Parts: sequence; structure tokens; C-alpha cells
Amino acid sequence: MRRAAQPDYPLVVLALLLSAFGIAMVYSAGQTDYPTVVAELWRRQLAFLALAMVASWVVSRASSRVLDFLTVPAYVGSCVVLLVLIFIGKGGLGASNNHSWLAIGGVKLGQPSELAKITVVLMLARVLSDRKEAPDALVELLPSALVVGVPWILIMLQPDLGTGIVFAGIYFAMLFWRGVSWQLLTLLASPVISLVLAFNTGIWGAWFLLILALVLWYKPQVVEGVVVVLANLAFGVAAPILWDKLNPFQQGRLKVFLDASADPLRASYHVIQSQVAIGSGGWFGKGFTEGTQKRLAFLPAQHTDFIWSVVGEELGFFGVTIALTLFFVLFLRCTRVAARATDSFSSLVAFGLVSIWITHLIENVGMTLNLMPVTGIPLPFFSYGGSFLLASWISVGILVRLSAEGRGPAHSLVG
Repeated sequence: MRRAAQPDYPLVVLALLLSAFGIAMVYSAGQTDYPTVVAELWRRQLAFLALAMVASWVVSRASSRVLDFLTVPAYVGSCVVLLVLIFIGKGGLGASNNHSWLAIGGVKLGQPSELAKITVVLMLARVLSDRKEAPDALVELLPSALVVGVPWILIMLQPDLGTGIVFAGIYFAMLFWRGVSWQLLTLLASPVISLVLAFNTGIWGAWFLLILALVLWYKPQVVEGVVVVLANLAFGVAAPILWDKLNPFQQGRLKVFLDASADPLRASYHVIQSQVAIGSGGWFGKGFTEGTQKRLAFLPAQHTDFIWSVVGEELGFFGVTIALTLFFVLFLRCTRVAARATDSFSSLVAFGLVSIWITHLIENVGMTLNLMPVTGIPLPFFSYGGSFLLASWISVGILVRLSAEGRGPAHSLVG
């Protein structure tokens, strides 16, 4: 008889603490001077948590062999759903041009892209673990790039930039864990970096010279080196053209990232209110449920995308530190699971799952401080919403199972 996974109690407790912290902040986000529907959403979030924990327990009973067996059909199924969403998907609040929500009969059931992140991790782990050695040439990265690229394109067609960023974070994190050299990772990412830096000619020029030096030093295959250089040139030239093709809303968000005071009443409003809220929290905050910006409903999406601003305003530096410490310890625990895994597939899956949370945390916290562009990405275990909470606890269930199976000495695939 198959042995059920023995719970990794520290991992489960950390996830529970973060979830409880999150529900408390969703409750607080609804306590405003002008009552809204948000006031009762914490009850639904509690129900979502109960459902997610049941799903987590069910998943924890599936061995790594079962996960491996289900990887291909789950991945293909996710891609099919993402493709269908382009045509029938619905938009979320404030994002009517987005098609990321699956709805039946006018009722929104959730965002399939959240579960797609898990299936991409599984499929990418499958492809990377099939190789005996880590890829050491760009052409050897093609199969793994296709695994991430197909759903990434479907996500960007919805369009959903935030989820697209997460897919990129997953890819580079798992390549790193597989042992791909930093030089190769830099060459792979360089065209996109050129696209971002091309809005400043001087900075782009310095970056292009660095890429030329890296190509000459690292000495990839001649064709690969030429392709990398030409791609950086092409993306640099294309940047102004792409900028002109962006709609005013998208241009506004990028301008806000560069200068938060550019449009204080429209594009910059979210970021300015978030910074005011977090900055006014001081060391110990204004008190639970007592945040001024929140109570006056000045904070946009204060129960979802900008819930971190509520934490900063009401609990201050002290509360923020507690939350970040819980996240950090959870990430360390999950990395330990990856390091102790008995096979490369399990190790890559574990590290891929934690990379989802890390990318979400960096992007979400960063955008509330205007250190990252606003993309509407949720905070793990905190932001209101059933899809991401369900996906996060399914990830916990997988990690619990992998932890139970991997009781050997710690090691990693890096190097």
C-alpha cells in the first residue's frame, strides 16, 4: 500500500501562518468609513482557504511518480484552456480588456493561469531532468524555452503582463537550479534587457558593449554569438517602435515607474497612494483596521493587488518585518526540500514552485513602492482571491509530498 506523505510540519505551519495573516489583512481592508462589498470578503477567503487545504491534502498523497505521469496531460490541458481563454475569457475588475478569467453562465470561476504556473513547473522539470548534464549552449535551451514559451505567448495574448513576468521568473530560476551558468543565462536574457534599457541611449550603449565583451569572453558557438548580438541590436532599435504601439494606459504605467509624479491624478494615483500609506505607517503602524488611507478608500485594490500597502500602513515596519520573515523562512524551507530531493525531477519541481512565490513577492511588494511597474499581480497567501490561494496550497501539498520522499543529505543541482 502506498505510504501517505508525513506532513512537513514547519512548512505547513508557515503556510498556515501566512494564510491567517492574509485573511486578517483582507478583513482589515474591508473596514472602511464607507462600507462596501469588500467588508464581507474575508469570509469567502476563509472558505477558499478551507477548500485549498483539502486540495492540498489530496495532492500530498500523490507520489512524485504520479506527478511525473500526469505532467504531460496537465501541461497540454493548461495550454488548451489558455488558448480558449483568448476567445471566451472575461476581464477582472478594472481590466475589461483582459481575458484571463474563466466564466460559465456569467459566473467567474477563476484564473486558469494560476494552475498553469504549476503545470509549467512540472513540464519544465520533466524536460530539464531528462538531460544528464546542464545545458551549456543556447541551442540546448530550445526545448525548455518552448515549454515556457508556448503558454507565455498565450498569456501575453490575453494580455496578462504580470503572469508573463512570473513565467519568466520560473524559467530562469529553474535553469539556475539545474546548473546553467550565469553567463549563458545573461546571454539568454540580454535581448529583453536591451528592450528595456533602449529607452535611454547611453545606458543601452553601455549594456551593448558589456554583451559584446561577454560574448568574446564566454565564446559561445559562432552562430549563437552572432544571434545574441543581432538580437540585442534588433530589440534596441525596436524599442521606440514598440513604445508608439502601446496604448496610452500602458505607456502611463511605464512612465509612472520612471517618475511617480508624472500623472498624480490618473496613472500615478495607485503608486502615490500606496507610498503615502506605507510611509505613514512608521515603526509600528496606525493600528489594525485603523489605516487612514485605507479607511477613506484612497488605496486602490486594497484587498488584492495593494494589500501590502495595508500591512505597511497599519502594522508599520514591525508588521512588514514579521511578514517578510515568515516568507523568507518558508522559502528557505522549500529550498531545503529541493536540496534533499532524491531525484532531479523532484528537486526541480520543488525549486520551481518556490520560485513562483518569490517572483510574486518581489513584483507585488516592489510595485507598491514603485520599485517595479504596476502589473496587478497578487501577494502569495495575502491577496483576496480563490485561484491563487488554491494554486499556492496545491503547491504546498506537492512540497509536503516531496519533502516526505526526500530524506537524504542536502544537495542541489547547481554546478
